[in-house]
Amino acid sequence: MDRIWRKSSYSSGVNSMCAEVAPDDAAGFVVRDSKAPGETLRLGAEQWRLLLAALRAGRL
Repeated sequence: MDRIWRKSSYSSGVNSMCAEVAPDDAAGFVVRDSKAPGETLRLGAEQWRLLLAALRAGRL
């Protein structure tokens, strides 16, 4: 499946830590490290919401 990946706004440029996210067909999201694009983490909609809440609260 061809996905349109979006780079995190917190990415700091070339050769740095970078997370990318794309919508998943199963009503969730897929996350990957741009330096290892073959490995992904699939999150359902609720898991995605909880991850974003934790990041925004500074818990991660």
